Amino acid sequence: MPYSSPNFRASSGYGDGWFQKNGFQSWRTAIDDVDDAGRWLVKQGIADPNKLGIFGWSYGGYAALQSGVTAPDLFKAIVAVAPVTDLQRLRDQGKVMSDYELRRAFVGSGKHVTEGSPARNVARIAAPVLMFHGDQDGNVAIGQSQFMQQQLQKAGKRSELITYPGLDHYLEDSVARTDMLQRSESFLRQAFAH
Repeated sequence: MPYSSPNFRASSGYGDGWFQKNGFQSWRTAIDDVDDAGRWLVKQGIADPNKLGIFGWSYGGYAALQSGVTAPDLFKAIVAVAPVTDLQRLRDQGKVMSDYELRRAFVGSGKHVTEGSPARNVARIAAPVLMFHGDQDGNVAIGQSQFMQQQLQKAGKRSELITYPGLDHYLEDSVARTDMLQRSESFLRQAFAH
């Protein structure tokens, strides 16, 4: 399978004009970039439109899921590792922590919080979803993936959440990483067979 990994708006090193507000407050621009990259791959003949999947980790996992919301017919399978799925939960997480005001300012408030949360827009997702998360993730709480899985199941969507006990955001364990890659390959092959 061909693989492409373009830089997205949450990538660093491109200046404020590229980054805009950030990957969450300017989510629409960031996710449009991801969707445009997928369409470009199809238009160039690099990717088969019936076998175009998306895989992302952390913010990339968020982008993969949110692309399923904004372009439901583009990606035929979504794999998300340790994703943010609900911006309100991200903002409100740790209200008793010392960095709460920074987190609140980072996520912001307004309609982008709901519109930019894949877990609050699962009705639009058409592709099957596979998620992975370590239960000791200190960067993105596992509750983000658990909430997404609950919402997908309520909506009758095809989804699975694989949890790795004792692992953090980076899943730094060769057995877990091997398992994740093998499950991802199997999931993608099955999704593309339809």
